[in-house]
Amino acid sequence: MRRYPVGIQTFSRIISEGYVYIDKTDLMWKMTRVSPFVFLSRPRRFGKSLLTTTLCSFFEGRRDLFEGLKVMELEKDWIQYPVLHIDVSMAKGQENVEMLRHALTLQLSPLTRIYGSDPEEKTPGAVFAGLIRRAYEQTGRQVVVVIDEYDAPLLDVLHEEELLPGFRRVMQEFYQCLKAHEAMIRFCFITGITKFSQLSIFSTLNNITNVSLDPDFAAICGITGEEIDTQMQPDVARLAERYKCSSSEMREMLRETYDGYHFSEESPDIYNPFSLMKAFNQRRLNNYWFESGTPSYLMRQMRHFRTDITKLDDLHVPASAFDQPTENMRNALPLLYQSGYVTIKGYDFLMQEYTLGIPNKEVRVGFTEGLLPTVTGLEGGDVQIGFAARFWKALRTNDTDLALRELQAYLEELPYVEGFKKKLEEVSAAEGFYEWSFYLIFSMLNVYVQTQVKAAIEREESHACMDSSEREQVRPKAKCARGRADMVVFMPDAIYVMELKINGTAQDALDQIESKGYALRYTTDPRRVVKVGIGFSVEKRAMTDYRIVEGE
Repeated sequence: MRRYPVGIQTFSRIISEGYVYIDKTDLMWKMTRVSPFVFLSRPRRFGKSLLTTTLCSFFEGRRDLFEGLKVMELEKDWIQYPVLHIDVSMAKGQENVEMLRHALTLQLSPLTRIYGSDPEEKTPGAVFAGLIRRAYEQTGRQVVVVIDEYDAPLLDVLHEEELLPGFRRVMQEFYQCLKAHEAMIRFCFITGITKFSQLSIFSTLNNITNVSLDPDFAAICGITGEEIDTQMQPDVARLAERYKCSSSEMREMLRETYDGYHFSEESPDIYNPFSLMKAFNQRRLNNYWFESGTPSYLMRQMRHFRTDITKLDDLHVPASAFDQPTENMRNALPLLYQSGYVTIKGYDFLMQEYTLGIPNKEVRVGFTEGLLPTVTGLEGGDVQIGFAARFWKALRTNDTDLALRELQAYLEELPYVEGFKKKLEEVSAAEGFYEWSFYLIFSMLNVYVQTQVKAAIEREESHACMDSSEREQVRPKAKCARGRADMVVFMPDAIYVMELKINGTAQDALDQIESKGYALRYTTDPRRVVKVGIGFSVEKRAMTDYRIVEGE
């Protein structure tokens, strides 16, 4: 039975104890030749820490650990360098500046036992600078610096005006020695989630290379589809046996659940490595990425910017909109991308525009259960999986009438919670409440849904980075009238164009679909086009009637 490194991030342990290891050492080696200073941003639980420990073993000259791996064909010298490895995530969660300084100093303590200390070094930055100098002088070799999660202490205090300036000054002082001792540094690798441009890492290290969107290193963290098909085929077969299905069927289930990440416009399909390994280890598909918790800084950021979660499946933006310094953010999009809640789904080379969307089922369902309640006020239990399963089954069997009856019964029991009352103050009509309710429901089903869809001609999207199911959603669009459809639901064999009328009838809603031409843009799509009109009562907070028309 194969051993999976769930929760193990130390390269030397994974190799020496015989855990499964997906060989990324060729990409690691190439990255060390790009620049003396390299920054890489990836979501949490995506293998950044494993990459840092792999680099440490490599620069420590531990050739024995790399026998049989790709780097053996590339590296000839195997020089042993002094390595300073600092995990800044251990300093997060501090209550004040002094506690932050103390936490950083503690992280440096193991290194001072190796290279010594100086009582004149009173601050974490001074201790760090002294370590670089002494390591260089004592070994006669340049120093390798590896910093994991450099931004962790600041993410906790993003919107705490009393703490952020002081924390930023501490971190600036801590990192400024990297520039001052550049000549003593052989290689410096820094990981994190965001880019704090006002820290000395980005403001004074003008030669730092950010490879976060570099196609050459898109697959340096995570597991590609090709790696699953070649290195993990036995694991797929074993899981398929548990689920009593074929390996090809299980492969598709894994793709739908954990695939979908892209970290450049030319990125291969990337699977979440933590969730994939845990699924193989537990022999069960589940939303493992969310078990460790939804980042509190992201929830605060979404509340701060009043993020419209119904738009996250179809965002069209330039790179500057989602890959920008934290201080310049005008919305939560950069953190949503950098945290892995949305990813690159397509790229238009002519317009230099990216399409971003939710990566996969794990994120979509986990997003609904974990993150959306903090924005909407609904608890995960309010979107019940039992109803979702019945609703899904009815749609898949083309029984739209049964699906809507299930929906009607469900909405009558949906709690009108305080969070939604506040949300209604931010929307132009009470339809917003029901759009958000529907979005929650369809998200639980991992169904692609768009709200407030323009009924006007739009250019065709690039297919770069899109899987086959996503390409099916991209069709040439016909001209149609003005307006926006309340909601469009994309199923494998049907497209549902839905209009909601508050204190109106289902026929009123259908008439609007027809008069505004909401369904015309889908006439060239091979799937069935189903028009659904729904009437609502504000007083009853429930569906009053519905009508269904299929085809023209």
